[in-house]
Amino acid sequence: MSLSELFDLSGRIAVITGAGGGLGRALSEAMAEAGADVVCADLDLEAANQTAAAVLALGRRALPLRCDVTQQRQVKAMVAETLAFGGRLDILFNNAGISHRPAPLHKLRSADWHRVLAVNLNGVYYCAREALKVMVKQGSGKLINIASIWGMSGSARIKPLPAYTASKGAVVNLTRELGLEYGPLGINVNGICPGFFATGMGNGAFANPDFVSAVSAVTALGRVGQPREMKGAAIFLASAASDYMCGHMLVIDGGALAH
Repeated sequence: MSLSELFDLSGRIAVITGAGGGLGRALSEAMAEAGADVVCADLDLEAANQTAAAVLALGRRALPLRCDVTQQRQVKAMVAETLAFGGRLDILFNNAGISHRPAPLHKLRSADWHRVLAVNLNGVYYCAREALKVMVKQGSGKLINIASIWGMSGSARIKPLPAYTASKGAVVNLTRELGLEYGPLGINVNGICPGFFATGMGNGAFANPDFVSAVSAVTALGRVGQPREMKGAAIFLASAASDYMCGHMLVIDGGALAH
């Protein structure tokens, strides 16, 4: 297989949750740039439409869908519409996620805990389960879970986010578990742990110069990442280039965890 063939996604159908902005928009564009057709799923349908328009502008087909990943029926419908759109499901990026206002655990509201776990963990479970039903029948697939470096370390030196860190830590180990379960069936399950990327995540934290300075100070490259800098890793894990990877968390963090 040639180098270009290793990274070619022509003929593949990719589903991106949380596709409406930030990393989800970049992941959707990356899949299209590598040749895949893209299902752009988001709670905000208008945002999903905007991402789909960007995919179409890159010359690939796109299907915008409204999907609340905390609702099992909507997730099942998303997968059914994907199959109607493309006849298969080759790639899933479990990207939809939320955070909460910083608070130490003894001050964290139960509602915030349950809301974050519902999206960041239950949503990953529901989407993975439905996608894997299709991938098992196909005997192939690439499932990529988006966790966080704060799923591999605590966050409190920057700000306390106990529900967020717990949810992302669970996604990290769920990815390892699914890698073990589905690798023998021809399905590669891996994940990405992003560091500090300038997105709308975190209740507008990246609009706060003090926060940006704080996270830049603990990042070896001395700056926050831009969503486009996730594209290479995304194409790698979605393509044949990563066929011998399974249950691995790929850290893209500018050296933050090395600090």
